[in-house]
Amino acid sequence: MLCPDGCGLARAKTSRMGDAGLLFSGYIIVHDRSTREKNVSDKERTPEKAVEALSALSEGMADVVEKAGRSVVRVDGRRRRGHSGLVYGEGLVLVADHSLRQEEDVTVETGDGRRLPSRVRGRDAASDLALLEVEGLDAPPPAVAGEPVRVGQLALVVGRPGREGLRAGLGVVSAVGGPLRTGRTATMEQYIQTDATPYPGLGGGPLIDVRGEVLGVITAGMMRGVTLAVPAETAWRVAETLEGGGRLERGYLGVLSQPARLPAAQRLEGRTRGLLIVGVDEESPAGRGGLLVGDILTGLDGQSVEDTEELQALLTGERVGREVPVEVVRGGEARTVRVILGRRP
Repeated sequence: MLCPDGCGLARAKTSRMGDAGLLFSGYIIVHDRSTREKNVSDKERTPEKAVEALSALSEGMADVVEKAGRSVVRVDGRRRRGHSGLVYGEGLVLVADHSLRQEEDVTVETGDGRRLPSRVRGRDAASDLALLEVEGLDAPPPAVAGEPVRVGQLALVVGRPGREGLRAGLGVVSAVGGPLRTGRTATMEQYIQTDATPYPGLGGGPLIDVRGEVLGVITAGMMRGVTLAVPAETAWRVAETLEGGGRLERGYLGVLSQPARLPAAQRLEGRTRGLLIVGVDEESPAGRGGLLVGDILTGLDGQSVEDTEELQALLTGERVGREVPVEVVRGGEARTVRVILGRRP
């Protein structure tokens, strides 16, 4: 049997106390000097080990920021303030759409100080992303994280808003979700939120993990005081569409609605809420499909709908031009109306 600090306990056979131990309650506490000395030595080394671990963590973070920074540029698209941009491909840079107050005379400054002319290839206000075509740009695109983003994981924001070089901030992923309404007409289909400080000019820079791989593209202009990022998968899809000269399509139904609670008798499959239709544009897909004022919309294309954010998230580009089932409660009865979704103006 052992006692704390490496003492050995043995049943006393004598009442004598010698140098080897002390008699206590019928037991002899025998001190193991080698164990005690080892414990003291370990305690003395603990601060040193902690410093080594923190130093390794610090150096590692600086390394991944430097690595990601090779793909981060400075964008001059607004007077008197620079913003960040992220290399997407050869001669192409993703930026935050809100950072482009002008489309003429937009310049890009690389990490080695070169100022390069660029032109706007395409813009998507809904995702707050735009794509620039940059002459002479040879910076490499970053690696994109292959693992799903997890709430609680460490994340760093990296940007190059000024000529003094990179800026970085450390935080954790505090939320992952979507859709999120960010304005009167803008809705982020998916988003990543971090508690890292939203320094001015970081919009357009990457949110990276501890390996230096991109989790998303910062769009700090979406909500003041909150650092949000468009997930990398979404950002790359937007960039691919803009690179091809296209525009991102989003579906259009043509109704005005407000959240409403379903009466108990109308609750189907556990649904307790829906959208009460208070207005229908007669020339819209909803009007042509037969939706009526007073209907309570509860589902679209097999997905439940309880609020306007969920409806907006379902009006995706791939549904444009398709006939989809719209589930409603009309006069206390469940009905399905088939509507061909239009393209949002």
